[in-house]
Formats: sequence, C-alpha cells, structure tokens
Amino acid sequence: MAHWAVKTFNMDIDAAGVHRKLQLNELEEIRHDAYENARIYKDKTKAYHDKMLRTKTFSKGQKVLLFDSRLRFFPGKLRSKWIGPFIVTNVFPHGAVQVQSLKTGHEIKVNGHRLKPYYDLFEEHVVEDLSLHAVGTKDH
Repeated sequence: MAHWAVKTFNMDIDAAGVHRKLQLNELEEIRHDAYENARIYKDKTKAYHDKMLRTKTFSKGQKVLLFDSRLRFFPGKLRSKWIGPFIVTNVFPHGAVQVQSLKTGHEIKVNGHRLKPYYDLFEEHVVEDLSLHAVGTKDH
C-alpha cells in the first residue's frame, strides 16, 4: 500500500527523509533560540530587580521593628504589622539577625528582611477610644 502511494505521487522516499531531517533541525534551532531568549530575559529581569533592592545593615545595640507575619483571622484593618522595638544582639552572615525584645527580654533569630530600623524620635500618642453607641443614641 505504501509503495503504491509513493509511486502514485511520484515521491522519492530518500528526498522526503532528507527534507524531514531538515525540518527537525530547524525546529531544534527554534527551540534552542527560545531557551536562549528566555535565559536572557530572566537575566535582565534579575539584574533590574537586584538594582532596586536596598541593602539593610544592622549593628549590635541598634533598635529595630520586626514584621509580624503570623496570619490572624481579624488582625485589624489599621493595626500595624510591625512589632517591637527590639535590640539587635548579634548579626550573622547571610542576613540572619538575633534580636532581643525590650518588653519580655526573649531573644530570637530572624531574617534581616523582616526588620526595619526603629527611630526613638517618633512619639506615640495616646488615642482616646470613643464608643459610637454613646455618641449616636438619645435617651427616650
């Protein structure tokens, strides 16, 4: 049956094989170019990302705030996610930092990306809680 099809369409099996090999080689080149372009794109994206990073350096005795990453069901919309202050007790290579809580005295080792400097000049103000029920209700 295949021999009949080749004779009918006057095709040369060797020429068809060579043509198919060329097509496969072209497909392999296209695939290689796609991988190379993806690698170049990833390198450029990484270089841009790394250029935008700011390095954080901490020293012993410095006051810092710690990002509270624990998930809570109702954390409070306006509640700060930064807890502290903490004091840096040790700085390890590769970004790890050991901090001690000023309130409890507990020491923990955390990633330096979760810390930011604490400034003493910032004054916390006591905010008065006002009940909405007391303001909006009238005595009948």
